[in-house]
Amino acid sequence: MTNSPAIAIECLSKTFGSTRALDGVSLQVAQGEIVALIGASGSGKSTLLRHISGLVASDKNAGAIHVIGQTVQNGGRIASQVRRIRREVGVVFQQFNLVGRLTVLTNVLAGRLGAMPAWRGLLGLFTAEERRDALRALARVGIAERAHQRASSLSGGQQQRAAIARALVQRAKVILADEPIASLDPESARRVMETLAQINREDGITVLVSLHQVGFALRYCRRVVALDRGRVVYDGAAAQLSVERLRAIYGSDSELDFSDAEAVLDRPAARAPLLAPALTPSYAGAIG
Repeated sequence: MTNSPAIAIECLSKTFGSTRALDGVSLQVAQGEIVALIGASGSGKSTLLRHISGLVASDKNAGAIHVIGQTVQNGGRIASQVRRIRREVGVVFQQFNLVGRLTVLTNVLAGRLGAMPAWRGLLGLFTAEERRDALRALARVGIAERAHQRASSLSGGQQQRAAIARALVQRAKVILADEPIASLDPESARRVMETLAQINREDGITVLVSLHQVGFALRYCRRVVALDRGRVVYDGAAAQLSVERLRAIYGSDSELDFSDAEAVLDRPAARAPLLAPALTPSYAGAIG
């Protein structure tokens, strides 16, 4: 592991009309970290993830983003090599982004499309080794027996785990998960978060996951970054947070889900086995 961060964001700002979606965000995520990005709707979480993946450019002359030591964008201009960089960034969306009429296996194999000749991808000509790799990925996320079913036949939690398997087949070094459990029941949400924590722990893949559910953020991530109206209002250890502190930041009527958060904070030993080994913090500490 090198000393360079997996994700480095420098003074990033984005304006939509009269709305300041991101306001001078600076942030670093070390290689091998799993970090929760929390905040209410409109706080800038999804916008920030879309900038990191190079899907949206910042305001002119307003910030830079580097992923695995490569420039994604700088000063409002997306880098010409962004397609190559995206091969190393797996994105897991809230709505799964699977093709329902295709099999689960074919959806997972789509993770290899960026690394193979276009003609082979268009014809769906995957090698035997690529298929074995996809089956291994499905086994790791616990749904290998669903490989030959249509993706639309899976439950929401199973579809989300298939999307994670697709990122594994992609051989992503960074996974950006945008509200991956927002539409799931608690048990499915738990399995998805355990899957993300497991691949972070076992493979050293960097994970940045945006969440509304504070309890899940505290249980599965050692570090929490809180956004409010486009600004970083907390960046530090999950263990240093309290529900009272979060309510002071967001207000008592916040739409953030604080259920289960107090229980997690009261039982730090219960969540320790789920987490990757502690890394040297890349954050400055609590803000505000």
